[in-house]
This record gives sequence, C-alpha cells and structure tokens, in this order.
Amino acid sequence: MTRAGGSGAARSARSRRSAKQRLALHLQVVSRAVPAPNSAQVRRWARAALKGPAEITVRIVGAAEARILNRRYRGGDYAANVLSFPYALRRGLVQGDIVLCAPVIAREALVQGKAVEAHLAHLTVHALLHLQGYDHLRRRDAERMEGLEKKLLAKLGYPDPYDASG
Repeated sequence: MTRAGGSGAARSARSRRSAKQRLALHLQVVSRAVPAPNSAQVRRWARAALKGPAEITVRIVGAAEARILNRRYRGGDYAANVLSFPYALRRGLVQGDIVLCAPVIAREALVQGKAVEAHLAHLTVHALLHLQGYDHLRRRDAERMEGLEKKLLAKLGYPDPYDASG
C-alpha cells in the first residue's frame, strides 16, 4: 500500500517534471516598434528552448537603449537585434537577461520577408540557447546551434529562420 503522496518513483517523476518546467519569466516592454509578444507567447518560446529551470528577464527596447547596452557590454557601437546576458549557472538553474531591439527586429523582418512574431520567436530562442552556453563563433558550433534553432522553431510552428527564400 502506498502513502497518499504516491510511490517514490511517481513523486520523483513529478519532481523532475516540475523542476524542468519551473520558469520565472519577467517581460518588460519599453518600445512598441513591433507588436509586442505577450507573456504567454514568450513563456511558450522559453519552455521550448530551455532544458531546465530558469529565471529570465526579456526586455524589448528601442534603438538607443540597445546601442548603449551593446557598446557598454559588447563593444559594438550599433543597436544589435538581440543581446543575451547570462549569469552564473547555479545547480542547473539558467539565469539571465535578454534584450530585443524592436526597431531593428521590425526592419529585419520586413527586409527578410518574415513575420515579426516569427522573427521575435527566433531571436528569443537564439538568446535562450546562448544563456545555456551555446555559441556560434566556430563553424561547427554555429551549425549545431542553427540546427537546434530550426528544430525548436519548427516544433513551435514557425518556419526555418535561415531559409532565405522567404
């Protein structure tokens, strides 16, 4: 006979499931240059990209703030479409900030013939992978990261972000 809490194996499976799904997400929208995703959308994108629990802030900004942050922390004197700021990985907990530049994303989506939502989803997934240690500085790492992005975005119902045919 098992206790009211269920068997040890069942409790352990529930515990692993809830640990994997634990996500503290903070969405800050300070630029309306693109239709801002809601928290539920960003949470869905994050859950698809994350392998475990996380504490993430996603901030959607204008070009001036993106340029200042890029210059201060990355040395680039331009507004980057996305910046990721990982914090120390603590016991499997991913912590970090993601900054999305709304006007740059809107311009890129238009030029590339993409839906703004799909581009936002892609850049959010891309940044979340960075927060988990993925990078694209070497060709092999870039191929691995892009392959994972394509797979995750397809699972979310978005087209291949690297397909230039539109």
